[in-house]
Amino acid sequence: MDQDAPAVGRGAWWWGAVGVLGLAGAWLGPQKDVLGALGQDWPPFVLVAGLLLVGLAADEDRLFAWLGGHVAGVSASGVRVYAVAASLVVVVTALLNLDTAVAFMTPMMIHVARRRGVEGGAWLYGPVLLANAGSLWLPGSNLTNLIVVGPLHLTGAQFLARLGGPALGASVVAIAVLAIRARRASGSGRPAAEPVTLRVGAGTVAVVAATVTMLVTPDPALPVFVIGAAAVGWRVVRGRDSVTRVLGALEPTSLFGLFGAAVLLGVLGRDWAGPARLLAHLSGPATVAVAAAAAVLVNNLPAASMLAAHVPAHPLAALVGLNLGPNLAPTGSLAWLLWLRAARGAGSAPSLRVALRWGWPLAVATLAVATLWLEVAGLR
Repeated sequence: MDQDAPAVGRGAWWWGAVGVLGLAGAWLGPQKDVLGALGQDWPPFVLVAGLLLVGLAADEDRLFAWLGGHVAGVSASGVRVYAVAASLVVVVTALLNLDTAVAFMTPMMIHVARRRGVEGGAWLYGPVLLANAGSLWLPGSNLTNLIVVGPLHLTGAQFLARLGGPALGASVVAIAVLAIRARRASGSGRPAAEPVTLRVGAGTVAVVAATVTMLVTPDPALPVFVIGAAAVGWRVVRGRDSVTRVLGALEPTSLFGLFGAAVLLGVLGRDWAGPARLLAHLSGPATVAVAAAAAVLVNNLPAASMLAAHVPAHPLAALVGLNLGPNLAPTGSLAWLLWLRAARGAGSAPSLRVALRWGWPLAVATLAVATLWLEVAGLR
């Protein structure tokens, strides 16, 4: 877990080109639509950047390694260990964003698996599937949450009151299914203890501050970014980190590329009434299906920007599809890209073909449970 984060990759130019072309194309649209799309899309991307910085600072405090060390020896039962580790991934997703979770909890899961003498399977593919499935809890858990319900200006507590049930259902199903599948390679029993000391510092403090901020304010993007930048900046100033490493963890070109695509589709959604008219005539379950399909086709962030250009008739159903749908295929969310980087950086060799076989059955199960919860509870 103490490995260095890679610097910005060679593919950075490609993401940068996508961002430039997306913003250039958006700028050709009506000015009011451009400003509307920019206003809707910038807060989520600023928030995820801040949360990634918070996660980087927390990793430097050895918070995730400390958690992994405790999880690995929690029980002689591999299923119980997996259930605890998977629950931690969901908690980090809920509090620190799914992208932060896959970036820092994937190495933790791989580390725990190796200590127990297992490799791959649910331990390798589980982190990204759990992060996508657990991203309905709070506004900051997924960028799509802020894009879709941002105009409603809900606090974290208000958001949780509406989507807590579907979030719980999807998370429990994901943890249970993956823990059962992990039984086939449960390891050789409780490993020898390797105590890891938690260094309570700026990162740990930043986690607490960011969590409280997201719970109590309806517009947490700038405050959380300031918290993350301050925590990481303190380390850089003191010579304990480098700007290159911070940029490698932040993936600014990936974020910029998706931001450009999101703004472009946001302008399209405002200028073209097709998506709004379609969603206005769909039931809740149909909205879930359309949103899930859109996420797989164009990634859930640009899809959210297009589908939520006007507040949809069933915004909570749209979120269920946009958040849980990405487990249908690796094209669905930025989390898949970050997971690939994290897994390879930890020395594993993930396969997207295998990931697809792991992901789509879980996606179908969690989509069904969350949609049923919405319908039974009468939530829109």
